[in-house]
Amino acid sequence: MSFPDSPRFIYEKNPLIEVVCQLRFPRILRIDSDSPVAFQEKIRREYPIFKENQASDLKLNLPPEIAKLAGGVFPSALRTGKASYDFISADENWKVGLTSEFVSLSTLKYERWEDFKSHLEKPLEALLEIYEPAFFSRIGLRYKDLICREELGLENCVWSELLQPHIAGELGDENIAKDISEIAKQVRINIEDINAAVFLQHGLVHSEDANNNQIYYLIDSDFSTKNTHTEISHAIEKLDNFNKQSKRLFRWCITERLHLAMAPHSI
Repeated sequence: MSFPDSPRFIYEKNPLIEVVCQLRFPRILRIDSDSPVAFQEKIRREYPIFKENQASDLKLNLPPEIAKLAGGVFPSALRTGKASYDFISADENWKVGLTSEFVSLSTLKYERWEDFKSHLEKPLEALLEIYEPAFFSRIGLRYKDLICREELGLENCVWSELLQPHIAGELGDENIAKDISEIAKQVRINIEDINAAVFLQHGLVHSEDANNNQIYYLIDSDFSTKNTHTEISHAIEKLDNFNKQSKRLFRWCITERLHLAMAPHSI
């Protein structure tokens, strides 16, 4: 199946709280054993902040002076897990992740797909040039939308006015909707047109602020390839398709009233 087509919009009141792209590949041991110096140099201008999230070290019962020598001269010899590196933009809104099994890009300030792809360009080029993965075993693109009625001036609306019936479910029953405090749904939908699937999670979530009793609706859609072997040259095409489907899926989830409340601008 494919979600119904719809015009492309940018929302002035954007509900997106995070977008994550991940490209997985067969494990490259060099990324675990050596610091990614060359990779950093390729992207350091755009992502100057570096963080290493090293996995736990092997605990050996060695004299302090020997342990210090071993850790300083042969640090990889004491490592038991996989290294994880983050490269973060100066404004801390964009983050590139690198491990021996994937490269990722995430942002908390998503505006439009073309901008996201431009941020992915340098890390992807660096990965291909330095580490030369044979292929991608999984390509994923995930969108997290958080709908807050109060921020949209819709605090007097019930959820069934904002969500399509196939999404609202029990919230569409006026007799019990006001008493529902929690909903969490998961569904995996195959998209045969592009040989992919989307894992859709949606439901009511509560504010983590103890002084804030607002309830939000989360629409979390994770698109990914179904096959385990995607040629490197097809990666961007796959991501373009996921982006197109994500727009259609979100519009499939919401009503015209919610759509208009977010101040859409056609592009």
